[in-house]
Amino acid sequence: MALTDDQRAEIEAPRLSPSTTLRPTVAALEARLFTPIDLLDHGFLRVVDYMGDDGAIVQAARVSYGRGTRKVSEDAGLIRYLMRHRHSTPFEMCEMKFHVKLPVFVARQWIRHRMANVNEYSARYSILDREFYIPSPEHVAVQSVSNRQGRAEALPAGKAAEVLELLRRDAARCYDDYETLLDPERYGLARELARMNLTLNTYTQWYWKIDLHNLLHFISLRADPHAQYEIRVYAEAMLDVLRDWVPVTAAAFEEYRLGAFTFSAGMLRVIRRQLAGEMVTAEDSGLSRREWDEMQAVLAGGPNG
Repeated sequence: MALTDDQRAEIEAPRLSPSTTLRPTVAALEARLFTPIDLLDHGFLRVVDYMGDDGAIVQAARVSYGRGTRKVSEDAGLIRYLMRHRHSTPFEMCEMKFHVKLPVFVARQWIRHRMANVNEYSARYSILDREFYIPSPEHVAVQSVSNRQGRAEALPAGKAAEVLELLRRDAARCYDDYETLLDPERYGLARELARMNLTLNTYTQWYWKIDLHNLLHFISLRADPHAQYEIRVYAEAMLDVLRDWVPVTAAAFEEYRLGAFTFSAGMLRVIRRQLAGEMVTAEDSGLSRREWDEMQAVLAGGPNG
């Protein structure tokens, strides 16, 4: 990831001027503040600010006035109970603000998570950098037959190299034309119009602020093995941040959400029949073929199993 000298100075300035506060802080997360986590080829994620910790979740759940009146084990037990029974409001008491640099096509997936505050770099006001996401060869894959929105096996090395060259060529040509459209000696086209010529792998940036409950929901969907790789790497980086920020909550989340599978009422009926010794087949289970296959994959130790 190439950062300019000005960007590096901007990142380092807050770290060189620490301030004191009476609010609860988390030492492991304080060490992460402002430092970019490099992702993809030119992207990054960095924590800009946060509010709350594991104690804030417990405090909100008990509506207490202070801290330290209960044992740590009791606090952990309460957080695990809240997570297990999907009580969301105590987790909404914590918030985090990220600065994210990401390809436009990833941003368009990401923005579907609407329970956040977002302010994106404006290509109406500023000129976007000549930076494009070009995947690694192992991530250049064919369309999946079974999953209409996913990819399957990687292309052979020669074909992958051809695809990567096409991506680089098209992105570079579109950016060249973007600069031509902006050139006051040629067209002087308005930035809000010239930007339409850029490819979806062009990088953008935004500030993204979200409460912990909705951050957990984002991570549960986007860190899933079925999520698109390019957004998954951001979700996995957020999960690492989560472990430093709210370690008890992160452990409960990984136990009850990421590492869990929800059985439908129909699936439970099938499992009860099997436990009673009955031989149940897909045809007489009452489940759709997809439900049956998903249940069998989990019971066999597949995804989330």
